[in-house]
Amino acid sequence: MDKNKNYKKKKQQHKAAGVCQFQWRPVSVSSSSSSSNIGESLVKDVANESEDGHHVQEVIKVAQVVADNSDSTISSCVLDDCVEPMLSAEKHSHSLQVDASLIHFIKGKVGSAQKRIEEEMAVKIVFPSSKNEESIVIEGISTDCVTIASEKIQAIIDEAIKTNLDYSHFVSLPLGIYPELVDKLVDFQNSILGINYVSVDANVESDYNEETSDIKNKGQELIEGDDVAVELKAEDDNHVKVDSTSIPFVSYPPKPPRLPNASDFGIDKTIFIKPATFHLTVLMLKLWNKERVNAASDVLKSISSKVIDALDNRLVSIRLKGLLHATVMNARNRKGKRQSKNDSFDARGVFKQFGSEDWGEYVIPEAHLSQRFVYDENGYYHCCASIPFPGKEACKMQTD
Repeated sequence: MDKNKNYKKKKQQHKAAGVCQFQWRPVSVSSSSSSSNIGESLVKDVANESEDGHHVQEVIKVAQVVADNSDSTISSCVLDDCVEPMLSAEKHSHSLQVDASLIHFIKGKVGSAQKRIEEEMAVKIVFPSSKNEESIVIEGISTDCVTIASEKIQAIIDEAIKTNLDYSHFVSLPLGIYPELVDKLVDFQNSILGINYVSVDANVESDYNEETSDIKNKGQELIEGDDVAVELKAEDDNHVKVDSTSIPFVSYPPKPPRLPNASDFGIDKTIFIKPATFHLTVLMLKLWNKERVNAASDVLKSISSKVIDALDNRLVSIRLKGLLHATVMNARNRKGKRQSKNDSFDARGVFKQFGSEDWGEYVIPEAHLSQRFVYDENGYYHCCASIPFPGKEACKMQTD
């Protein structure tokens, strides 16, 4: 009784969700049975289970298979929501384009989201076998099952994009193409990390060692010389009385305090940007598949002529001063133990030293649709599309 109740409850839940489910009644088939009788029996049986008879056509196909194999007795079987039938109808499938960055959202924690959809919708989700593929395949026994499963997966993707997915692309104005600017950024990094102060620390330590060495030598001379005023009096065979007032005292200079270094302020090499990627950011984008990347590329290219007209053949240039134009340090880049969502570093000393730094004036040759975390052979972010600005050719000659 409990099994029957559970099955009926489960069947009602599936009907409410639009899930396709067939129940195969016991049918005895002998060699003398006619195919028409078998077909009629199966169609009638399943039609009673489905109020609208939506899947009768599929059952007729199964009935034909039964008739063709009517030389044996077919035992009863139940098509559950997560088990393929022994005699299944035609498989249906749907391909859904999904970027690799979204796959783990569809799978869920320890595969929980994937398993839930597969069990509820009687489908199988096939994920890409390599990072180069950007689509998943949903397989099921009917178009309804596959369609509803696709909608559930799309809902997961939409929510991930809205709340959890990081930016994948951005529109940038490249500046790391200028060697002199790259050199300045390298010097900036070395200065902050204290690389050019190593020799100063070494000299301080050397001076300290020389001073202490001289004092130690003088102390040894006082103790070992003939003029040391130490009075020893023998009280008995086991005790010696020493007149401490006559012993000279030697004082050593205090060890100089340790100079603070970059790590004391939460600064390490990993939080500095790579000089070759230096740029100005115009717009951040979330483009999670090729279709959207292509659409963004088309939009950028479509405005090229309007941008040229607006500039009226004038160069696009910028003068960089201080530390407010572009990112040179970012705690999100940190690698190691300190990495966390609330990671930070003390930049007061950096602003004090470089707050009014003049980095120079540079011509911007073009705008890029850049892809994060992917780099071209020149070390800059991978360019998905670009539009030129006036003077690009002259700028290229300068950078070369």
